[in-house]
Parts: sequence; C-alpha cells; structure tokens
Amino acid sequence: MVLSVVIVPSPTEGIPVASTVTQPRSTAPARQRGPIRRIVTLLGPAFVAAIAYVDPGNVAANLTAGAEYGYLLVWVLVASNAMAVFIQYTSAKLGLVTGSSLPELLGTRLGKRSRIAYWLQAEVVAAATDIAEVIGGAIALNLLFDIPLVLGGLIVGLVSLALLRVQSSRGQRPFEFVIMALLAIIAIGFLVGLFFTDTQWGEAAEGLVPRFDGAPTVLLAASMLGATVMPHVIYLHSSLSRDRHGSGHAHGRLKELLHATKWDVVLSLIIAGSVNIGMLMLAAGALRGVAGTDSIEGAYLAIEGALGPIIAALFAVGLLASGLASTSVGCYAGASIMSGLIHRRIPLFVRRSITLVPALIVLASGVSPTWALVISQVVLSVGIPFALVPLVRLTSDVQLMGVHVSRVGVKVAAWVIVALIVALNAVLLVLTFTGQV
Repeated sequence: MVLSVVIVPSPTEGIPVASTVTQPRSTAPARQRGPIRRIVTLLGPAFVAAIAYVDPGNVAANLTAGAEYGYLLVWVLVASNAMAVFIQYTSAKLGLVTGSSLPELLGTRLGKRSRIAYWLQAEVVAAATDIAEVIGGAIALNLLFDIPLVLGGLIVGLVSLALLRVQSSRGQRPFEFVIMALLAIIAIGFLVGLFFTDTQWGEAAEGLVPRFDGAPTVLLAASMLGATVMPHVIYLHSSLSRDRHGSGHAHGRLKELLHATKWDVVLSLIIAGSVNIGMLMLAAGALRGVAGTDSIEGAYLAIEGALGPIIAALFAVGLLASGLASTSVGCYAGASIMSGLIHRRIPLFVRRSITLVPALIVLASGVSPTWALVISQVVLSVGIPFALVPLVRLTSDVQLMGVHVSRVGVKVAAWVIVALIVALNAVLLVLTFTGQV
C-alpha cells in the first residue's frame, strides 16, 4: 500500500509533524461514473476563487486601459492569467497534499509577533479587496436604479452576508453553485457588448507584444496584475480545496483530485481571463477617445450611446453580480486568513460590518470611485509577493510535500513569476515617489 504523507499540526506544540494517514473518503459512488463525469463532480473550488479575477477592480483597470491606450496592454492580461493558472493550482495542491491551508502552515512556522505582522498586511490586502468590490456593486446599483452610492454599498454588504450564510448553513457545494451562477451572469454581462463592437484584430494581436507607453501605463499594468493575481485568493484556494475534498487521501485518490483540480483551475480561469480580455477589447473598440470613459459611470454612458441601452444594462448587471460575488469570496478569504494566522474566528456579521466601513467611507468622501478601484488594485499588487513567496517555498519543501514536491522546472517558473511581480512593483513605487505617476 502506498501511504500519503500529510503534515498535521501537533496539538501540544503547534509544530507540524509527519503523519501517515490512509483514511480517504468513500469513493464508491465516484467509481461508478465515467472519467469525465467524475471530474465534473469535483469541479467548484477554483470557480469560487476565479470570482476574484473578475471583480469590480478588474472592470475599472481593464476599461481604463482599453479606453485610454487601446490594445496596448492586452499582453498584461494574457501574462497575468497564465500566472494565475500556475499560482492557483499550486495553492490548491498545497491544501490537498498537506491537509492544511497556506495561512495555517504559516501560522505553525512563524513566531507570535511575525504571525500578527503577517496577518495585519494580509488584512490590509483583504480590506483593499473589499473596498473595490463594495464600490463596484454600489456603482452598479446607482447605474441601474439610481440608488445613492453609500446606500448601495450597504445593500451590497447585506446581500453578500446572505450569500455567506449559504456557505455556513448549507455547506460549500451549494455556495459553489451560487458563485458559479453569478460567474455566468458576469461573463454574459461583460462579453455581450463585444459582439457589437468593431474590434481591430490586427491591433489586438500587436497588443500581445510586451511594452509600455510612459509611467501611467506602468500604474495600469500593476493595477491589472493586482486585479488578476490577487493575494487573498492565493491564501484562500488552499482552504477551498481542502474544505471541499477533505484530507488524508490515499495516493490514488489524491492523484485523481490533483488531476481534477488542474481542470478546475484551467476551465475557471479561461472564463475569467476571457472576460477580462473582452472588457479591455470592448473599451478599446467602442470607448477609445470618448470623453469621460476614464470612469465606470462614464464608460456605462458611452456603452449606452455606442451600443444601446440593453447592452449597457447587461454591463451594469454584470458589474453588480461581480461586486456581490467577489465581496462574499473576499470575506470568506479574510476569515480563512485570520483563523490560520492568529487562530481567531469572529462571527460573519461582525467581520462583514468591520470590513464594510472603509468602503463606505470612500463612497461618502467624494473620491472618484473608479480611481479608488484602480488604487486598491495597486495595493493588491504590492501584497502579492507576501502570499506568493511562502507558497513557492512551502511547495518546494520535500518534507512537507513528499512525492508531490515541486519539480525543478516548476520551481524555476515560480521564482521567475515572483521576480517579475516584484520588479513591476518596484518600478511602480519608484515612479510614484518620484512624482511621475
């Protein structure tokens, strides 16, 4: 018998120890199904994580990039999505193989002060995420029903709490179905307009060549990267996969789950990546050079003028679904981070109330909502290495991962991704502090 090596925390010392657990869940029903049907029944966790890749921050960054610079930054979205596939699979793999989430593993390896510091930076990232998501939902309600932004933000917060209650009261699978339905609405809302847009495919192909056009495009690139490779879902996906599929699997069952997880990640992020690229191409084809399209509200009006009220309404519905789904996933991620790093849990209503406050302050302050969205994504971009570096190091640890440790080629690719992200953020900070952005 092949034994799967799982790392579990010692209840007395809090130090991870090796354990040979061979108690997989019953798979009798799954064996009666065909291979494709078995994989389909295992899909879901990555679709929850993928919601973060089509949140309102993505909308703001992609529309701004397309309206102001055409197809210039298409390459950023393609590269970011490729990185996201790699990163999200690695995070899910960590949770399945070890039976622990990334925050939990960090919590067993860091001292008390380090854990608190790490938790604080992760919470700042989660707050930036929540600001973007609540603002986006509030803007959508304002566009659809003329609801004031602050009231719209409150409504988004309450609805997201109701979505989280689905997860806590009925389990993860029903929550996954709700999120997948919202993802379908998002895709339809944001992509329908592309079929009525005069896309310049030659220019779009040229946009696959990596290049910038001044400091503002570096800011946008960092924003697009932060909106695509989001740190809170790097932490979260390890929890999602473990919570959905359990832990302590025999070698054969674990191999099947990892195979299904690859499909889960690839399919979900193909959808999310297509939505992002579609948004940029829509803006490049229909909104470029149109006055006022540097904001979501202006882009909505421009879409309405260029493509008609139905397409504009679908866009707003997609934005609303994006805000509602992504803020629920963001709150879920925050709870996972807190539990893993500082071993504390607070009621969802309390967490939702606390994380809603910064977004409502921004909405009430009169700051441009779209600009706040873009800046929030820059904050996320800066937070990526803090999630990504430990993920790469942990999955490269043979004592932790056993036979599933990252191979040399995977390690090299992972560190190249880390280096690229850190370099982009360093350039962004230099440009910001020198007043060039």
